[in-house]
Amino acid sequence: MAGQGTDRHPHGADQLCVAGDRVYSRAVRRGRVPREDAESVPCLLELALLHPDPDDMAWLVPTSPQEVMTRLLRGVYAEVSASQARVGEAVSAFEWYAGLGGRVQAPPEGAAIRVLDGLPRIRAAMDSATEACTSEVLTVQPGGIRREDELSEGLHRALGLRRRGVRMRDLYTHVARHGQGLLNYMELMGEAAEARTLDEVVERLILFDRTVAFIPANTDRTIALELRHPALVDYLVTVFERLWRLAIPLASQLPSTGIEGITYRERSIAALLAEGHQDAVVAERLGISVRTCRAHIARLSETLGAASRTQLGVRIAQAGLEDTPRAPEPAAVTVPDVSGPAGVSDPAGVPGPAGPPA
Repeated sequence: MAGQGTDRHPHGADQLCVAGDRVYSRAVRRGRVPREDAESVPCLLELALLHPDPDDMAWLVPTSPQEVMTRLLRGVYAEVSASQARVGEAVSAFEWYAGLGGRVQAPPEGAAIRVLDGLPRIRAAMDSATEACTSEVLTVQPGGIRREDELSEGLHRALGLRRRGVRMRDLYTHVARHGQGLLNYMELMGEAAEARTLDEVVERLILFDRTVAFIPANTDRTIALELRHPALVDYLVTVFERLWRLAIPLASQLPSTGIEGITYRERSIAALLAEGHQDAVVAERLGISVRTCRAHIARLSETLGAASRTQLGVRIAQAGLEDTPRAPEPAAVTVPDVSGPAGVSDPAGVPGPAGPPA
C-alpha cells in the first residue's frame, strides 16, 4: 500500500499497529494529542497521519481521515495500473515465444509416465490415487526401522483405505521387525494389512489396483515417477509378487541359521561380504547403520575365529555362509486377485503409510 512504515513499524496507513491505532484515534476524537504521546509510534509522523500544530509545536494534530483515504486510494490505483501494465508486457513477450514453434502441451492426468517434481506434487498425486483405489495396494519399503513420524505421515491414507475395504500388503527388510512403530501400525490396521520381510528389497514402490505405480526418480526422493503404462505396471507387480513369495511373514520368527552363535542377520552379512561388498554397501542393502554392521562383523569374526578380514572370508566359505540365506517356502501362498490383499505404510516415498515415493 502507499506509504510504508519504518523497520520497527512495517505497515502502511491502511493497517496501523495497535499503538498507532490508539494514538491516531485519540487525536481524531480530541483534535490533537501531546507530542510525547506519539514518541512510541513514530509511524504516525512518517505516514503523515500526525503533524505538528503550527500554533503550538508541543502538540500534534491529525490529518483528516478523508484525506488519508484519498491518498491510499490513489496509491492503490497506481499499483493496479502498474500490475496491469506488467501483465500486458508478459503477454506480449510470450506471444512472441509462442510463435517460435509448435504448441507445447502439458502431459494429461492419465499419461503413461508423469514426472512429479517436489513433495507437494507427489503427495497430491498419492492422495488422488488413494481416493481412486478400490481393492488393492502393494508397497515395498527399503531401509531399516520405520520412524514414528514416517509411519504417521501417511496414516490418514491407510485408514481411509481400510475403511473402504481395500486390502494392503507391505514388504520390509528384516531390520524393520525391531521397530515398535511398525508393530503398532500393523496392529492398528488389523486384517486390512499384511507385512512380510526380506534381507533386502528393491527401491521404494507403491502400486494401486495394479493400474498405477509410484517410484522415486532421484536419490533424495524429491522427484517421483507416476507410472500408468500397463506393461511397466505389470512388470512391477511381477517383481513384487516374486519378492512376496520369498519373504517371511512379520508374525513368523526368522529361521535359524543352523550354526551356533551366528544369527540370521549375521549370515546375511557374511553372504554379502563373500560377494566382495564394502561395509557401507552391506549396511545400506540390509537397512542398518554402518556402525551396527561393523559390530555384527566383529561378532562374526569372533565366532568363526578370524583374526583379519582375509581370514574371515576363508572362514565364511569353510562354514558354508557364502550363500545368501533363503526363507522357507510359505506353506500356502495365494496370490490375490484385484480384490484381494494388499499393503500400505511408507510406500514409495518419504514418509509413512502410503507416503510419497520421494
